Amino acid sequence: MESQIEQQLPEAPAANYGDDSIKTLKWNEHIRLRPGMYIGRLGDGTSPEDGIYVLLKEVIDNSIDEFMMGCGKVIKVDIKEGYVSVRDYGHGIPLNKLVDACSKMNTGAKYDTKTFHKSVGLNGVGIKAVNALSSYFRVQSFRDNETTSAEFERGVLLKQTDIEPSAEGNGTLVEFMPDGKLFVGYAYDDSFVETMLKNYVYLNTGLTIVYNGQRFSSKNGLEDLLNDKMTADGLYPIIHLSGEDIEIAFTHTNQYGEECYSFVNGQHTSAGGTHQTVFREAVSRTLRDFFAKNHDFSDIRMGMVSAVSIKVEEPIFESQTKTKLGSKDMGKDGPTINKFISDFLKKELDNYMYRNPETADIMLKKINNSEKERKAIDVVTKKAREVAKKANLNNRKLRDCRYHFNDARGENLEDTCIFITEGDSASGSITKSRDVNYQAVFSLRGKPLNTFGKTKKVVYENEEFNLLQAALNIEDSLDDLRYNKVIIATDADVDGMHIRLLMLTFFLQFFPDLIKKGHVHILQTPLFRVRNKKESRYCYSEDERLQAISELGPNPEITRFKGLGEISPEEFKDFIGKDMRLDQVSLRKEDAVKELLEFYMGKNTSERQNFMIENLVVEEDISL
Repeated sequence: MESQIEQQLPEAPAANYGDDSIKTLKWNEHIRLRPGMYIGRLGDGTSPEDGIYVLLKEVIDNSIDEFMMGCGKVIKVDIKEGYVSVRDYGHGIPLNKLVDACSKMNTGAKYDTKTFHKSVGLNGVGIKAVNALSSYFRVQSFRDNETTSAEFERGVLLKQTDIEPSAEGNGTLVEFMPDGKLFVGYAYDDSFVETMLKNYVYLNTGLTIVYNGQRFSSKNGLEDLLNDKMTADGLYPIIHLSGEDIEIAFTHTNQYGEECYSFVNGQHTSAGGTHQTVFREAVSRTLRDFFAKNHDFSDIRMGMVSAVSIKVEEPIFESQTKTKLGSKDMGKDGPTINKFISDFLKKELDNYMYRNPETADIMLKKINNSEKERKAIDVVTKKAREVAKKANLNNRKLRDCRYHFNDARGENLEDTCIFITEGDSASGSITKSRDVNYQAVFSLRGKPLNTFGKTKKVVYENEEFNLLQAALNIEDSLDDLRYNKVIIATDADVDGMHIRLLMLTFFLQFFPDLIKKGHVHILQTPLFRVRNKKESRYCYSEDERLQAISELGPNPEITRFKGLGEISPEEFKDFIGKDMRLDQVSLRKEDAVKELLEFYMGKNTSERQNFMIENLVVEEDISL
């Protein structure tokens, strides 16, 4: 029997598993080997979630903690050619512990909640990750008229200065250069940095952040945040309420969808979490009780733009990047987050509504209109859903990616994308060239409908939009979006540009938050191919074409690509791979979207026609 069992056992692996197999990594080696555990992702700075912004945030978070403790009202941030400098005027790191605080794991002051009562970060990891992932890192502390500094290279201490006298004010200076070997080709985007810094000052009234000489501050907290974020006019003055450890602000607009910005201890929880879910439900319940009508929560929140900020003792986040709160309690001896937020809104919002009947009347009218439109949509929704369900999306419209058919769903969602393209030839080229694991293709049939000025009912009545909505899975909430990037891929001609505008109008009209959260992109494909007998260059602009001609010698062959279908699948692989060129579509208050859409997509035909005539450019056909 024993010999039979031995025969059934698998053979021992060829490699030896012994004492030498067990290794202990140095603290910086582990961070560099597994950076995703500490900063989420690497990236090159083209996305606000990329690691270089997490490094910046980790440094500033420490300065914010100092401000929250009542020390240091100014933070200076400078970024030049990838080199970052952050100077605060807080207490300053204790001088004899400067090196330990930056280079020894499980070392810090935030384990003592009396010192950092409601801090952003409690694990003492952030600054060490910045150190380990930087090709150069320098920290200097100023404390009680003395100073010392230390310099590191990828977490390895290079030198430390002796403690010496200083006339500078207390605080900490951190300088670092993200490691170009990890963050390949990185560059900081000012718009992403400015958004981060603005959020900090909105949540910390009285704080001033100076970024490359530009000053950011806020007097009205979350009210200022909403005024900055809103791209549609509020129907009534922003409701702004605050109490101990909580601040909320919201209003309604006539836009579709719902926007909610949530924060914990000054940290922007872009992925939401417990507090955001509770806030949205508590606002809806409080307003439904006030109006004494059984309104659907979706009708109450349609067009609502809101923000909520709470302060929690020892918050539990779902990752080191702190984008989603997992805590259910305010603190060890405090109430649950559910009870805390619900009780606050039940009292303060209810009182506000009674004291402001004009606002209450406007809000009720908006809710009733949303309900009326929803019921009109419900008439066609059932049939539309049946059409979407019966349509064989995988063969007819959508060529999905394998990501949604394997057990790894939920992981690497950021790698997923869907190309929205028009015509069989274009979609065929992309389909043959794509990475089938993460890239999907949705094929439009002809030009989509101009949705400007129409109600959301058209989304269900129009087959193209109904099937696209089903493919993206955004009918009820963006929380269930199936792809991280929604990429509009059209030909670089007049018809292609028109289709692009029609699709952008659709998203701006009905799903503006899809754009605000950075999911919508435009695919840039080459306009020209310039080649000689030895080399081919793909050019995305006239300047690149001229440069290629000068570098490849006289009389090269020049091809002008007029459609995606003209590019062979083998060539196309280079244009939709890891280095594909994408323009992220942004949506800001200063964009005046309503006026832009009305001019370009509205019924002002003669005015638009005159504009086109005055700005007409005739392109020379240079194809050889």
